Amino acid sequence: HVFGHRTMSTTQAQLEAEVKEFRNIQKELQRVANSRQQYLTQVNENEMVKKEMDILEADATVYKLIGPVLVKQDLEEARANVIKRIDFINQETKKLENLQRDLEKKQEDQRLKIQTLRAQ
Repeated sequence: HVFGHRTMSTTQAQLEAEVKEFRNIQKELQRVANSRQQYLTQVNENEMVKKEMDILEADATVYKLIGPVLVKQDLEEARANVIKRIDFINQETKKLENLQRDLEKKQEDQRLKIQTLRAQ
């Protein structure tokens, strides 16, 4: 009789621990989704800048904001920087997509663990 009660509380404690882990995974998934959304916004902004630069004449004057100061910059250098930034953001987005997939798998595994414990 006492043994059955002890097993029950052990299972309950295990269930609570698994639910806590599930919530942690959910929080991490939300953080990753937010970061990914920020990167997507940045890549869209940079794509617009690139399109604007593509229609400029070769001798157009381009300025870069460095802190509170506008500094003259070579057009080709500016284009190259924007392209590098787009590539970097795309790489970071891919990493986050992979992390998101891994976390979704972890979340599903965790959900199944919780179901199994609840069924006991």
